[in-house]
Amino acid sequence: MHPSIQSIDQIPGLSEKSGAEHAAQLLSSPDQAIGLTVEEARIVVRYMKPRFFPAQTTFIREGDTGDNGFMALVVEGDVVVERLGGPNEAPITVKVLGPGALIGEMGLVDKEPRSASCTASTDVWCAILTRQAVEHMITRDSMVAARLLLGVSANIAERLRDTNRQLKLYARLAGAMREELLHNDPYG
Repeated sequence: MHPSIQSIDQIPGLSEKSGAEHAAQLLSSPDQAIGLTVEEARIVVRYMKPRFFPAQTTFIREGDTGDNGFMALVVEGDVVVERLGGPNEAPITVKVLGPGALIGEMGLVDKEPRSASCTASTDVWCAILTRQAVEHMITRDSMVAARLLLGVSANIAERLRDTNRQLKLYARLAGAMREELLHNDPYG
C-alpha cells in the first residue's frame, strides 16, 4: 500500500505528465463518452482522491450496501468486473477494464447495493470521486458537476440499453429453442 499518497499527482509511474493531468486526459477522452472537456475534467479531478489496490484485491463487492457512495476512474492497471452466478457457481466475468474506465458510477446517484464485484487483476491506481465530493462540486462548480452527472447518467443509460438488447436476444433464443423442442416432441 501507499498510505502517504494524498494527491493524484503523486501516483508513481506516470512520468510523462502529472497524475492529475493524466487522469483529466482519461476522463475527457472521446472513448469515455461523458462529454467533458479537458478543462472540465481537470476541475473534476481536483475533487478526486488517489487509491491504490494491490493485485487480487476486491474493492467493490456485489451486494455491498456499506461504503458504496463513490465511483472510480482507473488510472493504471486492470480490473475484472464479475457478477455472482448461482449458489454453487463461480462468478461470471462481465468484462476487464483498464485505464480510463469508470467503475461504480451508480454509487454516485443512488444508495442501492453494488450490482457487480470489481477485483484488481494487477496493481491498480484509481482516482476516487465520492458522493460527498460531488455535492461539494455542485456547490462550487455547478456547471461542471451538472455535465459530469449528465455524462455519468448517459453511461448508465447506455449500459441499461445494452442489457435490454441482450435480454431481447436471450428471449428470442429461448423462444426458438422452445419451438424446436415442441417441433421435435414425439408426444406433441
